[in-house]
Amino acid sequence: MYAALWRLLPGPWWLRMLILLAMLAAVLYWLFVYVYPWVAMTFVPDEVTVQ
Repeated sequence: MYAALWRLLPGPWWLRMLILLAMLAAVLYWLFVYVYPWVAMTFVPDEVTVQ
C-alpha cells in the first residue's frame, strides 16, 4: 500500500516526502480537532463503576 502511494506521488523523493508530511499533518490536525473531542464527549470517563 505504501509503495503504491509512493509511486503515485509526483516529483523527486524530497517533494514526495514533503507531500507525505503535509498529508500526515492534515490527518493529525483532523484527528485532534474533530475526532478526539467527539470521542471525549461520547465516552465520559466519570461514568465508570468499579466494585
